[in-house]
Amino acid sequence: MKKVWDVIIIGGGPAGSTAARYSAKEGISVLVIDGKKEIGEPLQCGELIPSVDELRRLCPDVPEMEELFQTPESAISLRTEKLKLVPPSGKGLEFPFEGIMLNRPEHDKALVELAKSKGVEFLTETYISKVEGNNVHTRNGEIFSAKVILGCGGVNDPVRKNYWDEKSLNIPVKFMLINGDYDESTVELHFGSSAPGGYAWVFPKKNGANIGLGIQKKYSKGKNLRFFAEKFYSKYEGEIIYQGSGALPMSGSLKTMVKNNKLIVGDAAGMVLPSNGAGISTSMIGARIAGQVVAEHILNDVPLTEYERIWKIQMGKIMRNSKRSLAIGSLLFRSPDFLVNLAFNRLTKRLLWRAVTCRAKFGIL
Repeated sequence: MKKVWDVIIIGGGPAGSTAARYSAKEGISVLVIDGKKEIGEPLQCGELIPSVDELRRLCPDVPEMEELFQTPESAISLRTEKLKLVPPSGKGLEFPFEGIMLNRPEHDKALVELAKSKGVEFLTETYISKVEGNNVHTRNGEIFSAKVILGCGGVNDPVRKNYWDEKSLNIPVKFMLINGDYDESTVELHFGSSAPGGYAWVFPKKNGANIGLGIQKKYSKGKNLRFFAEKFYSKYEGEIIYQGSGALPMSGSLKTMVKNNKLIVGDAAGMVLPSNGAGISTSMIGARIAGQVVAEHILNDVPLTEYERIWKIQMGKIMRNSKRSLAIGSLLFRSPDFLVNLAFNRLTKRLLWRAVTCRAKFGIL
């Protein structure tokens, strides 16, 4: 494999593969480096994304949604129709919501194939030891160089760790895949003492569900994530076929996402909506912008900072609303369960919905 490229991308998940696709389609050379043998495995998330129509409502300033999100049917487990917000009492509030439950490994593999169709090359089972200037050093001693380097490697991305000092609130999550009979029309978010400072989820899949939760440790009163996970899991029956864990950056996108010839994208840049934990679609939105700007930079000397400017136009308002909603929600969801129950009623239903879907300043306006 050649050593000199126009662009090197670290991490081949949804952000990395999408940025690679949009850079390479303009004719520049792109290498993606990933430590996994099979990109997309092991599974590390809840697997829920909004439908394209739902995304248009949630993100009205993002253009050409269908061109960006080309999820094949083979990567879709099922489609949902409703979202239920559930307080400790169990008396949930239901809302219409068009969701897509993914087979996440197949989804990520499909994004890899899309990128390869544009000429992107992938180097897997390869870990990064350091990123220095234009050079990417691997642990096995190889050195690759590029005009632009993108960090798309999640919360532990080496570009982010080496070149950015800004801190993020990383919420640990645990989840399981379970066989069983679940309401295939409805995704659930649970709040209260079952997941202090965060939430738990029950996302149906074909013949089962993805069930998990995330917490803020400072509100957990000394109990660890495993304690809350096992307690929540015990409510559900079925054969557990997989268990996983990860972390979500919940502080919103970083103030700066470009430094010299380096960009960070996706979870590495905090592109997760703090109020609901959604990160796959938002990362792909940011990755398309990054890929397009990088190509224009190499071909026409467009400043890389255009990436930050366009991101703010398309997603800045949504991110600001989502961060405000998390701040208010953190105050509520660390309260005693009886107060959380009181907050979930017909009078607050519209406000809660607007907060979760990032439509509202402070969940009110």
